[in-house]
Amino acid sequence: MAGREMTGARIPVMIPRLGEEEAQAAADAVRSGWVAQGPRVARFEQEFAALVGAGHGVAVSSCTTALHLALVVLEIGPGDEVIVPSFSFIATANAVRYVGATPVFADVDVSTGNLTAATIDAVRTARTRAVIAVHQGGVPFDVAALRDAAGRWGLPLIEDAACAAGSTAYGRPVGAGATISAWSFHPRKLLTTGEGGMVTVDDPEWAARLRRLREHGMNVSAADRHASAQPVLEAYLETAFNYRMTDIQAAIGLVQLGRLADLVAHRRALAARYHELLADIEGLAPVRDPEYGETNFQSFWLLIDPEYGTGRDEVLAELAAAGVSARRGIMAAHLEPAYADVTPAPLPVTERLTRDSLILPLHHALTEDDQDHIVAVLRKLARR
Repeated sequence: MAGREMTGARIPVMIPRLGEEEAQAAADAVRSGWVAQGPRVARFEQEFAALVGAGHGVAVSSCTTALHLALVVLEIGPGDEVIVPSFSFIATANAVRYVGATPVFADVDVSTGNLTAATIDAVRTARTRAVIAVHQGGVPFDVAALRDAAGRWGLPLIEDAACAAGSTAYGRPVGAGATISAWSFHPRKLLTTGEGGMVTVDDPEWAARLRRLREHGMNVSAADRHASAQPVLEAYLETAFNYRMTDIQAAIGLVQLGRLADLVAHRRALAARYHELLADIEGLAPVRDPEYGETNFQSFWLLIDPEYGTGRDEVLAELAAAGVSARRGIMAAHLEPAYADVTPAPLPVTERLTRDSLILPLHHALTEDDQDHIVAVLRKLARR
């Protein structure tokens, strides 16, 4: 450890897998003369939707805008309540506020960090109009249970799959069979376009409206106008947004699609090795596959139990001193100043997870020596 501290070498928590192929694809898009939303975006939408088992993909500027458009398509608005986990990046709850609705926070399962039918039902009211469930950190929620419950309640289920590209549930890709899903291609995700997102749906009418909504409500896309040999006079059918993805981003995304399977396999192998190395350290509970699916291990988090003997913040400080860029666990939105005006129902699991968990480095460049070093620090801190 001293050598690492003296050299200043650090183990980052995440590194995007980007190489010469992505650079070449982006350059080719620039040279093509078509850099805005165009043919590469259309191809990326088709290939991504096929990968996740959805009928249609609609590329957008971020997962946040994907969630916003999902709520607009479902006609959620003022006076409506939408159940969301607090245990998620704040964008999940913020999107509900964008349409003037009220986010209602539900608690999560301690082992997966995900909503369950029981935690949703505990806060469901007559004003509930939809549920946004998150496949947290790539860990799939129980899609069979939540989709069944949402159907019985007559509520649309929006799946926030920001972190879940490459994860599976009941033998199918996350996203397959979903009413509507939102995806992220932020650099911390396995599949990245720098920034960007996607909405996937099976309903062709929803897909058509989503495409209009991302492009100012135009009834003819810019790509179709430019492709026409005759002048096209577009109409603007509703007040909408500018949430488009560029062809440069999509060019990178198309290369990334080809890497995804190998990236998931490698991360799962690294996660399995973490599990082996941590198995005999009392008081550390690492994230694992749920019984009904497999995670892509977008994030590898540890829950620190009292038996471990060292608190989360001290562990983070010691890891940092040893050259390891770990991170605090997933945030709890209801504890942030932006939601200080909200008094949720009790969220004991959420508050425990956000207080006592941390995220360890996991990425394509992580070596076995790196893992050995990280676990050695954790072992040293056990019941110190």
